[in-house]
Amino acid sequence: MAASHRGCGARPPRVASGLNGHETSVRAARKPVPRIWPEAVQAAIMRPSILAGRTVTAHLRRALVTGGSGDIGGAIARALAADGCEVLVHAHARSERAAAVAAAIEAAGGRASVIAFDLTDADATRAALQRQLEAGPIQVLVHNAGVHDDAPLAGMREEQWRRVIDVTLHGFFHVTQPLLLPMARGRWGRIVSVSSIAAVLGNRGQVNYAAAKSALHGASKSLAREMASRGITVNVVAPGVIAGRMSAAAFDDARIKAMVPAGRAGTPDEVAALVRFLCADAAAYVNGQVIGVNGGMG
Repeated sequence: MAASHRGCGARPPRVASGLNGHETSVRAARKPVPRIWPEAVQAAIMRPSILAGRTVTAHLRRALVTGGSGDIGGAIARALAADGCEVLVHAHARSERAAAVAAAIEAAGGRASVIAFDLTDADATRAALQRQLEAGPIQVLVHNAGVHDDAPLAGMREEQWRRVIDVTLHGFFHVTQPLLLPMARGRWGRIVSVSSIAAVLGNRGQVNYAAAKSALHGASKSLAREMASRGITVNVVAPGVIAGRMSAAAFDDARIKAMVPAGRAGTPDEVAALVRFLCADAAAYVNGQVIGVNGGMG
């Protein structure tokens, strides 16, 4: 793979230390591990792929990115595909943008498809995921979906409160819970939620948004403790001001320079780079963490 930290492609051979302290390959000494997926599925996911100019053949891991049609979600989907994942780009109301992300991944030699369902609908989410799980486990989940519906709490309508909580927090439960046991049976998984600096510092007019995102922090830390013994890590990335359609309407350059010590907005690719690392084999000991990508805001 192009990435040295080894992401969604085949895992490196395990090694054991000999008496002289040198690492010795144990691949030949171990009996082959039985394949979890049916032979037909194994054959379907084994093919040469062109990733970063290199031809590789690997057992591809499957990744689901919720909110994959947005700026950050699209960047994450592309990064995971570049690491060798077969990416499911999720959308609800913007399936045409998700299709564009998937098409760009395919054009670059990766594997991607669009999956559409309403995260706030538990039955629809479970049904969509069960159809995907018939082809094998989804080993990587990035819960990036979220919505804003800002207002001071004193004037906030209950529908505004519930809408934001439903997508971010209830959506996390709806999409994560059905994937856990298949992940656990494979004894490997990566779950990353995309939060916000508003959940860390607070923000006026965003009590609902900050409440929903900060709830992901507690849920992820608790789930990390539940799943760590099965080789599954659960982490949170909390971006600050990130360039894109949402921030362009809210922040001008002068305000960004006043708010952000780095003096600029971050990019979706900078967020995706951290998510990409957290989803890799190299991040196996990073678990239950909330990590900021915010140019020094806090």
